[in-house]
Amino acid sequence: MTQDPSLFSVESLQPSVSPSKIDEEHPTSPSSNPEHDAGIDSVHTWFINQKGYIERFAQVFRKSIDEVLDGQRTGRYDLYIQKGKERVEKTEKTYLGTKVEIVARAEFDLGYGHPMDYNIDGHQVDAKFTIGSTWTIPREAMGHICLLMRANDQQGTFQVGLIRISEDNLNSGLNGDKKRTISAAARGKIRWIVERGELPENILLNLKKSDPEKVKSIFRASEGYKGGGNGGQLRVNELFRQMLGQLVDRTTVVTVATQHDGPKRARDARKHLRPEGIVVLGHMKPAPQIAKDLGLPVPSNGFWVSAKLARVSDSDLRPTTLINGIRYGLWRDGDTPGEAPIIKDGL
Repeated sequence: MTQDPSLFSVESLQPSVSPSKIDEEHPTSPSSNPEHDAGIDSVHTWFINQKGYIERFAQVFRKSIDEVLDGQRTGRYDLYIQKGKERVEKTEKTYLGTKVEIVARAEFDLGYGHPMDYNIDGHQVDAKFTIGSTWTIPREAMGHICLLMRANDQQGTFQVGLIRISEDNLNSGLNGDKKRTISAAARGKIRWIVERGELPENILLNLKKSDPEKVKSIFRASEGYKGGGNGGQLRVNELFRQMLGQLVDRTTVVTVATQHDGPKRARDARKHLRPEGIVVLGHMKPAPQIAKDLGLPVPSNGFWVSAKLARVSDSDLRPTTLINGIRYGLWRDGDTPGEAPIIKDGL
């Protein structure tokens, strides 16, 4: 995949220069209609026959975006910030396209192509990824099949499709890198592998959209901290206070902690939050059963859910659970304050 910063700016995707002799130097397939393109039929069939291909593509994009954000080192979680210390550089966004190409190859065990990126079921296929509104195509892709991939972390969606590049499928102008864009008319010719996919959630980005003050509270929790480390434990504690009853994944924890062993901060949050009546449940027994009893999301490996508990009577009508022989329910206003129970192997 050619390094292509223009993929990541809607403005830069507008054509500006007319092409010259591209179709003469790169003859196209006899038909750009995927319904009559045996190569596209073959590659499309290959992908949809892969077990769990929709979920696997979703993970390809999630992993690629998270690796570029590098939250553990940078504390970043928003790919679209363009200014300030949390911004993602243009070169990083360019590399995201290459990262998607690499992760997709590994996930689906795709062969190396020549001259294109992949060899899929005997066909040369070029990888094209964008977080923008369209894809930019280099002249060397003319006549070849392109695997078009798009992800929008703000909307939590992704698309994967196939098209054979031809003169009819491209806008007439060239961008600054002498590449052309898929035309609006050609979008109707895309053979979708996944037309409306859902990305695994970016928890902090969604929280920023729904309640920005909570995100600010989480990252400000360590302001003025003068102890050892960088105050990551204080931020993780606040994360679980603010996210009661909601699943929190490992990526979120390490991004908030910005420390080498972010998950340890989740484990240590138990003792810090116990005086407030808050438990942090993980994937190990008996925590999943406790979460299920209380009507909470059940955490799998790499996830946690926090909850504020109160001791309740056997006659209480709310969902309850037994911990160390004592009955607990989710905290309600008016409940007697108390420490959270110790849950052995709860993480």
